[in-house]
Amino acid sequence: MRMSQALTASETTIPGLTVFELPVHGDSRGWFKENWQREKMIAAGLPDFGPVQNNISFNATAGTTRGIHAEPWDKFISVATGRIFGAWVDLRRGPNFGRVFTTELDASRAIFVPRGVGNAFQTLEDHTAYTYLVNDHWSADAQKQYAFLNLADETTNISWPIPLTRAELSEKDREHPRLADVAPIEAKKMLILGAGGQLGEALTNALADSSTVELATRAQLDISRIESIDAFDWSKFSTIINAAAYTAVDAAETREGRADAWAANVSGVAALARVATEHRITLVHVSSDYVFDGSREVHEECEPFTPLGVYGQTKAAGDAVVATVPKHYIVRTSWVVGVGANFIRTMVQLAEKGISPSVVNDQVGRLTFAEDLAAAILHLLQSNASFGTYNVTNSGEPQSWADIASKVFEMCGRNPGDVSGISTLDYFAGKPTSAPRPLNSTLDLSKIASSGFMAPDMALRLNEYVSALRS
Repeated sequence: MRMSQALTASETTIPGLTVFELPVHGDSRGWFKENWQREKMIAAGLPDFGPVQNNISFNATAGTTRGIHAEPWDKFISVATGRIFGAWVDLRRGPNFGRVFTTELDASRAIFVPRGVGNAFQTLEDHTAYTYLVNDHWSADAQKQYAFLNLADETTNISWPIPLTRAELSEKDREHPRLADVAPIEAKKMLILGAGGQLGEALTNALADSSTVELATRAQLDISRIESIDAFDWSKFSTIINAAAYTAVDAAETREGRADAWAANVSGVAALARVATEHRITLVHVSSDYVFDGSREVHEECEPFTPLGVYGQTKAAGDAVVATVPKHYIVRTSWVVGVGANFIRTMVQLAEKGISPSVVNDQVGRLTFAEDLAAAILHLLQSNASFGTYNVTNSGEPQSWADIASKVFEMCGRNPGDVSGISTLDYFAGKPTSAPRPLNSTLDLSKIASSGFMAPDMALRLNEYVSALRS
């Protein structure tokens, strides 16, 4: 056993499997070590895996051999006393399935074992205590997700120091299947909430070929009902994309609408934040330009919230809650266009019917086409961008709603002058319920650009969208 070495981490041939050299301080009385120290070990490269259970396996005699077991959780393994030969086999589905790593562990070495990597050990000394921290609670249901591999599997061909014919094994371990018969452990999935909406549809299309995506419509999981969230099985997910929200801006100003908006956009989001924190899930939450009052020409991610109406207030409150989740992306956007009813579809219909509308000309911003918003979200996840808040819209020169409507009319063969501009104040005058709206919704895009993503110009996307509608 090595004494007083520096804390270091070394990657192995199995992705995510990491060996740690631990500082051990000793004298004539014995020794002391910090077996798990979150702050130092995270700095050294240990994932912040959130252990919830500590287990110890005591082995009376040298040659005791246990495994190979792969569980649906992460483990941090060390030896309290004695010495072991350890063998780890990647049993996750993918190109590394069946890859083997072996090494010896004593009190001065530990190893982080990611979910789905099979773990086995053979004691090299009597009275060996093998300890492990795990980040989920054992249950009979969890055990059904285990993968087992025979210690004597010929494919992996592990060179046990003490031949298995002379080692102490359980009957269960002797009967485990060979590698060819092992069902690989599947990766955790991505859950898309609000799958029936504009963004949900775009994400579904972008991920159509993925086997690790699960969709949930409001009928399947209603985030406005806390009991629906609490009853859901979150253990199989690594990422939640919350594309569900209450978005009826004007209705939110009514008594009933106010309650519904707070239930979905705040209470439901708070429940998702709790779930994401407890299960170490990455939470992607879609926000809105309505968290600002529009008094600034361009809105940066760090701008303080100044919502004007109930909808904006609920979105701002939801953002504040999501920001407390350790692994989160808040994606703030504006003027989303996708499938279903939206402003562009309405303008095309009016143009084709010969109607000449009045459209507000003092609200300025950029369109966000749902497919590009979906691409930005997937970029953040796949590039492992720093957690935090990102503005996402299409690029290009900001325009008013009236400017955009005129462009649509021109694309439809109408005179763009058939669209007349009107102020927001005059447009909503006399309407029984109308929410205050930010006059400037332009979002600064420099942060998402610095991460390596920039959505196409909105003029290009607008032309493609209108052409597709009219074809």
